Amino acid sequence: MGSANTNMSLKMPEVDTSVVSRRDDIINRLRQIVPPGPLGEGVIDDPRALRAYECDGLSAYRQLPMVVVLPETTQQVSKILAYCHENGIKVVARGSGTSLSGGALPLADAVMIGLGKFNRVLEMDFDNRCVVTQPGVSNLAISHAVAHRGFYYAPDPSSQIACSIGGNVAENSGGVHCLKYGLTTNNVLGVEMVLMNGEVIRLGGKHLDAGGYDILGVVTGSEGLLGIITEVTVRILRKPETARAALIGFPQVAAAGDCVASIIGEGIIPGGMEMMDRPAIKAAEAFVHAGYPLDVEALLIVELDGPQAEVDYLIGRVQAIAERLGATHFRLSTSDAERENFWAGRKAAFPAVGRLSPDYYCMDGTIPRGRLPEVLTRIAEMSKAYNLGVANVFHAGDGNLHPLILYDANNEGELEKAEAFGSDILKLCVEVGGVLTGEHGVGVEKRDLMPTMFNETDLNQQQRVKCAFDPDGLLNPGKMFPTLHRCAELGRVHVHRGETRFPDLPRF
Repeated sequence: MGSANTNMSLKMPEVDTSVVSRRDDIINRLRQIVPPGPLGEGVIDDPRALRAYECDGLSAYRQLPMVVVLPETTQQVSKILAYCHENGIKVVARGSGTSLSGGALPLADAVMIGLGKFNRVLEMDFDNRCVVTQPGVSNLAISHAVAHRGFYYAPDPSSQIACSIGGNVAENSGGVHCLKYGLTTNNVLGVEMVLMNGEVIRLGGKHLDAGGYDILGVVTGSEGLLGIITEVTVRILRKPETARAALIGFPQVAAAGDCVASIIGEGIIPGGMEMMDRPAIKAAEAFVHAGYPLDVEALLIVELDGPQAEVDYLIGRVQAIAERLGATHFRLSTSDAERENFWAGRKAAFPAVGRLSPDYYCMDGTIPRGRLPEVLTRIAEMSKAYNLGVANVFHAGDGNLHPLILYDANNEGELEKAEAFGSDILKLCVEVGGVLTGEHGVGVEKRDLMPTMFNETDLNQQQRVKCAFDPDGLLNPGKMFPTLHRCAELGRVHVHRGETRFPDLPRF
């Protein structure tokens, strides 16, 4: 999003003035835990310096944190959380700040823990095909670290040059190649995590799976509400023998949507399959010069990878499907450089759309692939009704939509109108059998829409999980749940030193 609305109208937890009044004491204690070191200052409290942390990628809302602390070790994180737990101080964790749902939005009475100094790849284990890394390492840096041995890390968000792997785990991030290779949750093998009371736990490891409850699956995508991750073990893959990408243009958006459904319906699973409409195509081409056709209404990028013979065969089948459905443009990459250029245009689509409007609001919802034509048609109708432009860029293969709503925050009421438009898009996603988020998370953006997808019983059960990890509700409050109940109201579920209490269940 472009310029931001500094008058935050979003309802957040009431500020605890008793904590704010102790700010100086809190800062002094944090400085004892994290003194200045070789990597720089350990605590930031100057209002001007705090501005760098006042928002994340969803920049319509801003709030200065009370203080930012920058630990370098798991032990420091443990001591910070134990201190905050003992003194009833809220905590918000932050990675690279690329979140697009307000997941890292600070609070005026909370300690923000920045994990940027956790920036080392700790181990590259090629025999077990995994990497052990600190959470502040960028997504792309993992692939760079193992490229010399012909490996890479598959999930590749558009922000992969900047987004941190810890943030990817928190939001269960996706990317253009997740259709075939899975989201973050399918590529994380283990984590080290610090609980709110300071206890350090390990979930998973280098092994492919573990017995018992899938707590690692619960933690992945938990948006910083359950603990703070200080180490991640991820799966790495061999680079495919061959990879070729096709640009396929259509005169109608609906025809491109039909092509997506038909490719998957015929049992073909591309390495990646992305779609852009005319406004997004024009913006990306002007920005990157990727060679996109400008005389089409919709463009698919379909990449096939694997053994050469398989790729050649599948490309022929994809071309036949596209031509049957009325494609007017088909161009195949002839080199890795050209293929990467095709993807460069798609991955630069978000900043490129910034040329079309002073501001844009990036949405994230997921729908069944077969409903793509219908949903795109209805988004176009909403665009006319709200009198706001929209550029569609999305992971077509898994139905993950990213409509970019164009508006100007300098025009009174346009931000609110863009938010209402976005809300209607997400409600439409749920209506057709989809979900509120595919990879950006709920955060504050979709928090108040959760009841459109979950009933009260569903939400209460999710909050019981929250209470098991964080019974006092100190970790990232104000995110995900429209109404956060006290754990006692739900029947507190608390795990401490291996003992679990379920007061609402009979004892045996």
